[in-house]
Amino acid sequence: MGCCDAPKGKGKYDGRDVHEVVREGYAKIASTGLLSTATAPKGGGCCGGVSAEDLARQIGYSVDEIRALPEGANMGLSCGNPTAIANLRAGQVVLDLGSGGGFDVFLAGPKVGATGRVIGVDMTPEMLAKARRNTAQYRERTGLDNVEFRLGEIEHLPVADASVDVVISNCVINLSPDKPAVWREIARVLRPGGRVAASDMALLRPLPASVAEMMEAMVGCIAGAVPLADYRAMIVAAGLADAVLTPKPEYVKSLTDVQDPLYAEILRALPKGTTAADFVTSVDVTARKA
Repeated sequence: MGCCDAPKGKGKYDGRDVHEVVREGYAKIASTGLLSTATAPKGGGCCGGVSAEDLARQIGYSVDEIRALPEGANMGLSCGNPTAIANLRAGQVVLDLGSGGGFDVFLAGPKVGATGRVIGVDMTPEMLAKARRNTAQYRERTGLDNVEFRLGEIEHLPVADASVDVVISNCVINLSPDKPAVWREIARVLRPGGRVAASDMALLRPLPASVAEMMEAMVGCIAGAVPLADYRAMIVAAGLADAVLTPKPEYVKSLTDVQDPLYAEILRALPKGTTAADFVTSVDVTARKA
């Protein structure tokens, strides 16, 4: 899963359940491989503005990592590289929230090795089916049988208490309509001493009302984002310690620079002289369960 597809019916958010809107958008991505109706012919890229491989390289994934992935696992839905900040080790159990086609799961698998395990959770059946199909190619390429994918919402994780060493997530938590519940679930499933390493979106300043109500902004990781201070407060309220939020403004700037179709819609609704990067940023998030 990720954050860059605009569902059908541009314009003002129509009041449907947020899960329904997001699930509809990502079912389309899983079945077509396109991130929006405006996707460029070359394919891939967050909303079609840049190729999926180029985007992954820009946010810190190596060429070797990208090309070792099963075909179709990288759909350009990332806004950071959580596996790079997770410091994964052999034998760990890792949980990926909103795992989509398995992009970060398949990268984490070799890091934890045969004695470890990586669990991906996604609420979109089409994404889950895609990830499970990709698993066969992962096993063939790595010789490992250490990944699995479960259907579920990140506010209600299908994972046992205190069973996970590391939680990762890539541009997904901002999509949740109940982010405090997500962080409580993260705290619940982590073992004492366990860590979370997520890439997400957060607000630098409040959005104009006209943008906050846009369908494109809601599913495009902007309207669902919360201020950095509020984000940190949710982590602390969930009982996690040592929360560190590191803004990564390059991601949003890159989408603006390449005139990404989805962000072009949002830009037209922003105050004159401003860009999306003035309001929202990608952010690396780390915390620990005491």
